[in-house]
Amino acid sequence: MALPTPEAKDRITCHVLDTTLGQPARNMRVKLELISFSGNPSSTTSTSTSSTTAATTEATTSATASPAGPPPTPAPNRIFESQTDDDGRIKVWLPYSSATSSGEVPVYTLEDVFGGLPHSENNSGISRWTLRFDSAGYFGGVDKTFYPEVEVSFTVREGERYHVPLLLAPYAYSTYRGS
Repeated sequence: MALPTPEAKDRITCHVLDTTLGQPARNMRVKLELISFSGNPSSTTSTSTSSTTAATTEATTSATASPAGPPPTPAPNRIFESQTDDDGRIKVWLPYSSATSSGEVPVYTLEDVFGGLPHSENNSGISRWTLRFDSAGYFGGVDKTFYPEVEVSFTVREGERYHVPLLLAPYAYSTYRGS
């Protein structure tokens, strides 16, 4: 396993902008989790809606079974974490190790996980991921924001790179697929 260099970028990156201050959201903790992988491109549907109002702002992606292919397969527990840099960006992820774990430190990279997903003629290489942004920690407590955690779920196709920007305020957020 080769660790990524600081100049390297993982296949999934994100960028958080604090819209109340008009600047990058520095030092925000973010988790990235592999949820499932699917064997057929038609078995994944994606819907995303974004708005600047808190009542309607939501970004979701759902993976559902299709008659043409197998249902999504639950993924092994693969969680990564990182913290936004001075520009509000996360380019490289580290394996997450909880305080209550057995003491073993996970040793894998995002590329290891992508490389370990099963591939066959029936598997199109689609995986479902979730980003969890610690907005309560960033804004200074759960009483300072309506969204203590912002969760964005999305699908990733084999071989592609994904950039997920988040525009964040204490009472609203918006996200989209970046380039």
